[in-house]
Amino acid sequence: MKIRLFNLYMNKLLNNILFYGLLIPLSLLPVKILYFVFGFMPFFLHSVVKYRKNVVVSNLRKSFPYFTEQQIKDITKKYYSHLSDILLESLKMLTISKKGVMKRYKCLNPSILNPYLKQNKSVILVSAHYNNWEYLVLSLSMQFQHHGIGVGKSMSNKTFETLMHKKRTRYGTEVVYAENVRETFKFYEQENKPCAYMMLFDQSPNNDKRCYITTFLSQKTAVIYGQEYFAKKYNFPVFFYKVRKVKRGYYEFELEHITDTPNETEYGFITEKSLSVLTSLINEAPQYWLWSHRRWKIHLE
Repeated sequence: MKIRLFNLYMNKLLNNILFYGLLIPLSLLPVKILYFVFGFMPFFLHSVVKYRKNVVVSNLRKSFPYFTEQQIKDITKKYYSHLSDILLESLKMLTISKKGVMKRYKCLNPSILNPYLKQNKSVILVSAHYNNWEYLVLSLSMQFQHHGIGVGKSMSNKTFETLMHKKRTRYGTEVVYAENVRETFKFYEQENKPCAYMMLFDQSPNNDKRCYITTFLSQKTAVIYGQEYFAKKYNFPVFFYKVRKVKRGYYEFELEHITDTPNETEYGFITEKSLSVLTSLINEAPQYWLWSHRRWKIHLE
């Protein structure tokens, strides 16, 4: 018992040293300096450690069977450059100011949600791991007048999760996890408080019995169904937020309407329409999706 407590204490201590002794000081550097200092990172990830390179190449080949090997290589190289930027921008997220994040992450049509706010109605904002998503987690409650809630997956490292949680929520966004998301929806509905729920739906489901099966990027795919489940349960309007990279470190996003009446749609409508928008974005600039994610862990025949 004493050994276990000691190990927990040391784990917590080392995580705090790493977080406050290394990550926070690095985060305080200007973004341009971070890009310069870590200019080696794309090459390091792609050619030295080859971070999940087999996963990246396999995902690309299966998703774009009509691409040549040269095209796959070109996208792979661009992907590692973008992944490096995302890692550094996630590092910068730890200390970036309100003004800084709003300058770098702009919504083109925020007023589209105003009519729902006047009706005291919550909305669901669906998207994926495409371009930068951490900046929206941080700025959600600043982008819109709704109370912003980001729905995510818990980390295995609970100490690091606690440290990250404090940074992600410092500007008003509430972050909840799968284990308490039902209670969160229920609580705010009972409180009659309009919320904007940010939900990323492109992770691989944990349970192949509780998901939606469709074809996505040329492959039979199991898709998380949570966004559609909650939309139908509470009849919340659904929007897909489309993020585009304007230039290095700067993004714009716009909300695309999916439905105002989820309960009047057929099973799978919201998921299929969201996947259609995501597919268009990926086809437009494939290097900006998270190809190193093991998206197709569930094998379907």
